Amino acid sequence: MRKKKTICLTLVLLLFVSCSKKEIKVACVGDSITEGYGLASESNAAYPVILESILGANYSVINCGRSSTTVQKKGDVPYWNCNQFSNVFALNPDIIVIKLGHNDLRQRMDGIKGSNWNAENFSKDYQAMIDTFKTIPNKPKIFICLPIPIYKNNWNFNGDSAMRVSNIIPAIKNIAKANNLPVIDLYTKLSNQPENFSDGIHPNEKGARIMADFIAKAIKGNK
Repeated sequence: MRKKKTICLTLVLLLFVSCSKKEIKVACVGDSITEGYGLASESNAAYPVILESILGANYSVINCGRSSTTVQKKGDVPYWNCNQFSNVFALNPDIIVIKLGHNDLRQRMDGIKGSNWNAENFSKDYQAMIDTFKTIPNKPKIFICLPIPIYKNNWNFNGDSAMRVSNIIPAIKNIAKANNLPVIDLYTKLSNQPENFSDGIHPNEKGARIMADFIAKAIKGNK
């Protein structure tokens, strides 16, 4: 009889511990690459969906990606003005993964001539975004991703991957260093892999899985 009571008590305690575990909420901030543009099923194949499955049951990952968005407030589609930006605060995440910057080199789509790129505004507005996310009550850990390579100069992008090396990447690294934030180097991880990009810009299912796996390792390695 005592043995049965002990077994029942153990099961109750295990159930209590399991139910009391805090779910770690992850918000994936980004553009069309985060949203899952070009994939057969964004809801199943976008990198945040795969990331959740890799991280495991204790994690909840929310896709806060919005196509065409820029870091810069004066860009043609600022992330700041999108519902997904507000969703990050509503989620009150424990972790934020930022993968923005692609569209800050793109030619504008709002009828104004020229590109979105302004080095000073990019760094200033990226810093402002980090500062704003730091006001979230959960005090989330923020990860910054370097932009992935461009293999074809489509979608009105201003230049190729060389411009990312000389403009965007150093700026993001400087911001990360100034804020003591971990950097996820997706540029290097996905270099020399044109076959994993459906249109030369957006990753296919295999590319999205590589992204998710690499980001998961960064998150689990920075607890």
